[in-house]
Amino acid sequence: MSIDLRAATASDEPFLFALYVSTREHELAAWGWAPAQRDAFLRMQWMAQSHDWAARYPGADHQVVCRDGQPVGRLLVARTTPEWRVVDIALLPQHQGGGVGTRLLTHVRDEAAKAGAPLRLQVLRTNPARRLYERLGFEADAAPSPEAADPYVSMTWRPAPRP
Repeated sequence: MSIDLRAATASDEPFLFALYVSTREHELAAWGWAPAQRDAFLRMQWMAQSHDWAARYPGADHQVVCRDGQPVGRLLVARTTPEWRVVDIALLPQHQGGGVGTRLLTHVRDEAAKAGAPLRLQVLRTNPARRLYERLGFEADAAPSPEAADPYVSMTWRPAPRP
């Protein structure tokens, strides 16, 4: 399996929207909306999220994750001082659970270790990916960050102290 990262461009917008939709499908299926209503809601939410992240993390590295040359996800990382933040990591459902997320996070974690920076992220408390984060050494923060709303937990991975 070949995993590559490339910078996201405007031409990736249709894929990135489809990826976003795939992360919300289970939630929205229960609402029983008509397709047009569902699409309008998803587009509005996706645009709001995109604008929010662009404003809060203006220098974040936005990359498309490719497996064997095909886009399968995205990775958005803000490498700021004094900490780094995984703003978003998302994979199409058919590419989850196969080691792609582990490889991506291990790579970002290794880069953060070289920089001596802690790595933070937020995850829905009920998201199965939380087990992956815990396995990779992320720990739930004792006190929730001001950004963390009730359904989310903030997690941090800290590099070993330098000698």
